[in-house]
Amino acid sequence: MTGAGMMDCKKALEEASGDFDKAVEVLRKQGQKLSLKRADREAKEGAVIAMTSANRNNGVLVRLSCETDFVAKNEDFVNFAKSITEIALKNLPENTEALLSLPYDGVTVGEKITEQVGVIGEKVEVSHYSKLETAAGQGQVLPYIHMGNRAGVIVALNLEGPEFVEPGKNVAMQIAAMRPVALDKDGVSAEQIEKEIEIGKEQARQEGKPEAMLEKIAVGKLNKFYQESTLLNQTYVKDGKMTVAQYLQSLNKDLTVTAFKHVELG
Repeated sequence: MTGAGMMDCKKALEEASGDFDKAVEVLRKQGQKLSLKRADREAKEGAVIAMTSANRNNGVLVRLSCETDFVAKNEDFVNFAKSITEIALKNLPENTEALLSLPYDGVTVGEKITEQVGVIGEKVEVSHYSKLETAAGQGQVLPYIHMGNRAGVIVALNLEGPEFVEPGKNVAMQIAAMRPVALDKDGVSAEQIEKEIEIGKEQARQEGKPEAMLEKIAVGKLNKFYQESTLLNQTYVKDGKMTVAQYLQSLNKDLTVTAFKHVELG
């Protein structure tokens, strides 16, 4: 019932004088010790799960991390990640901390994860949680899971209806493949812009361009950055003759993306 090893279960039952519930608590405590012991270990593997509600008004993205690819590919681990994602979708908590405090089979999600640390023998943690919500009649959220749970995307469109489901998933695939940093240039942070300008200046300087021309050249390179790194301005991967924005407008002149979330392992 716990998934722990036979000898671990036997020792726990002996320690609990045969009391099953106390033995489960003993195993959970062992998991807590193991969790603390492994706190400094890197958990770069895992499973990314994207889910949306039946009416497609809400979507969540969860990354459950572990240490090894062997565990990440285990069906029980993937199902555990899905069960946490289902709880997230049902409750739409504000952040990871709130998600971990939600109930799960008589304990909290956080306690259940700690229990799994004892079962699996690796560091396990929710290393990403995000959500997108649209009001009824004001759009829809579509999910996409890439490369066997190694990456996931949720994308919100401003229009709802079954005719926009496939376009939404096409855009989600674009996000997984091309990794845009923002929706459009207005979504790029000031820090990122400053960084790109400095990179552009240094590249021009290395190319021997006059110092007085560096700023202008860097701004030109910044425009190229917007084209390559912001979703709506990216070249649409399924048709190199148009941008993502143009692809959406070719289907409906008002159709666009309002937000997206993307997470991957590593």
